[in-house]
Amino acid sequence: MTDGSGEHVRRVRLPADRRTPAAARALVRSVLAEADLEELLNEALLLTTELSTNAVEHAQTELDIEVAADGTGLSVTVSDFAVGPVDELVVGVRNDADEITEIAERGRGLLLVDHFASRWGTTYLPTGKGVWFRLDRHAAVPPARRTAAAEGRSPRTGAGPHGDPPEGGAPSAAAMSELMQISPDPYAEDPLPEFATGLVTRLAEMVGATGGVIRLDRGDGQGTQVLARYGRQPRDDNDVIRVPLAVHRPYAGELELDAAPSAYARPLAVLAAERLSLHLENDRLRRADVRRSAWLTFLAEASELLAQSLDVELTLALIPQLVVPRLGQWCAVHTTDEWGRLRLAASSHADESVLPQLHKVLQETGPESIQARLREASRSAAQIPLGAPMEGFAVPLIARGQRLGTLAVGRHQRHRHDPDEVSVLEDVARRAALAIENARIHAERRRVAQTLQQSLLPPVLPVVEGIGFAAEYVPTGDDAEVGGDFYDVVPLPDGRWLVVIGDVSGKGVQAAAVTGLVRDVIRVLVGDGKPLPEVLGRLNETLVERGGGRYCTLAMAAVGPAGGDRLDVSLHLAGHDRPVLLRGGGGAAFVGTGGTALGLLDSIATPTADIQLGPEDALIFFTDGVTERRRGRELFGTERLRDAAAPLAGYSADVVAARLRAATIGFSVEAPRDDIAILVLRNDAL
Repeated sequence: MTDGSGEHVRRVRLPADRRTPAAARALVRSVLAEADLEELLNEALLLTTELSTNAVEHAQTELDIEVAADGTGLSVTVSDFAVGPVDELVVGVRNDADEITEIAERGRGLLLVDHFASRWGTTYLPTGKGVWFRLDRHAAVPPARRTAAAEGRSPRTGAGPHGDPPEGGAPSAAAMSELMQISPDPYAEDPLPEFATGLVTRLAEMVGATGGVIRLDRGDGQGTQVLARYGRQPRDDNDVIRVPLAVHRPYAGELELDAAPSAYARPLAVLAAERLSLHLENDRLRRADVRRSAWLTFLAEASELLAQSLDVELTLALIPQLVVPRLGQWCAVHTTDEWGRLRLAASSHADESVLPQLHKVLQETGPESIQARLREASRSAAQIPLGAPMEGFAVPLIARGQRLGTLAVGRHQRHRHDPDEVSVLEDVARRAALAIENARIHAERRRVAQTLQQSLLPPVLPVVEGIGFAAEYVPTGDDAEVGGDFYDVVPLPDGRWLVVIGDVSGKGVQAAAVTGLVRDVIRVLVGDGKPLPEVLGRLNETLVERGGGRYCTLAMAAVGPAGGDRLDVSLHLAGHDRPVLLRGGGGAAFVGTGGTALGLLDSIATPTADIQLGPEDALIFFTDGVTERRRGRELFGTERLRDAAAPLAGYSADVVAARLRAATIGFSVEAPRDDIAILVLRNDAL
């Protein structure tokens, strides 16, 4: 837009974001082109960038940009809407050294404005603040500046045409722009060393420094490293400019410049350090994101490993292996016993030769010992630091409100734990405590299940002259679950023996309760001398009246001498699989007639089968856990059981039972899905 006086004026309002400086530069460039003032382009773009960036970062409000150009020069005003005190400052054409120092202390951006602008100033109004500058074309500057311009030097600094300052001079706008435009290669694997080298090299050339170095400590245990170097090593005296890098922990570093003191050397060094710090912060955040992603993966893998074990001792042994050496030099897990005392459960050290020393230190007592600190961590449920000689810290192991012990971790020799590592360790402690508690609960359930299961089975089988008894029992793969399979051998009042094997539907405590009921009712009724058909009928009535949907299959056989070396067997089946008759001379076949399972109907049918066993003949009873053993879609089945039993003719009852158990288990690599019970009755007459 051009007004009646020939002045070119543009006004725009821009948002407070990172795109604003670029939009402001585009506006200034277009006005300069319209007014034929391209000779002011470098200085105008540099100062516009400084003022707009300053306003975006500090005011954080919308910006009004006004650009006005006429035949003598260019004026740019950047206004924000941050409310401040009413004040006005106008700086003339020249500033003395004191004013330059004051401006440098207030900000490097204003130093550049003061250096290149013909005039500039700030205005504070109730609606906000504005900063403006004026650039006059060469024809309008004082004679001394016109001479410098004619000779190809900067009108303010006397710098040469390429922006390189003469001895003691100040840098040009082109040099400033070049310094500000240096940036890392976005496609390089590690662009920071090359970027830092280019930055310190250009900075040293601008201020005439003989040497420069940038040192950086990333806090990764490697210590301070030289990131970039230029020229000779800076001298260790007062002439060296040292600027700390504005980075967050764990990063730390500084820029050193061996340069003669001047009004511009330190501010430019600070400006370069800030540009480098920005990219170092990006590097720190990027590495932090990578580390956090790695920690999340580590925690997920640790959780999976801990969840796979339901054995208390194995879980405790696994925890230090997860921690060392990734999260610490050493690790010790202490658990709390029933009296509240800490007991060392597992430990690990990156150097196995140091383990004896670690154990010795962990066993020491006293008010300042590690044991005392561990007790404090367990008692207070808080993180406690550990002192020499095994520095680190202790984290309590707490799960579901229960204090289970402590997790002690020693720091690495080269660096201390940073906050991210501490958080990960605390998370590991929580997950480890939960895994320990789950393993303990499972162990208790397993103990209860085993105790209950043992109470449903006879502790030993009776030893009877002329009759051999043997049994094998394999619980389901979930050893914390009680199965419904059972067997028993009971003496009858008439001198015979009753062999019983059964299977109650379902698993768990309810199935175990029914199993115990069935076993006890049978013992009571046969003890009273009741006939076996009546025993089965009474038992069926009891289960039907009890309800609950539980039923039971039974195989009962009363065995006694038949005279000579033979045995009489009276077999009754109530919905159970027929047993295998294994002849001593060879051959195997199923015998008996199926009947009705107990607990389903009011009346049942249990046909009787009378069998005689000759010497070395055997009856093999089993539950459906044998025949329904799976390998993929294939079942072990009754035919395979009979075929496996046939070669065992002539063997003792113990051998027959053991061999059939091995054949059943070996049929599949999977854990049994159902209980496996095998009971062998053999004629051992000589």
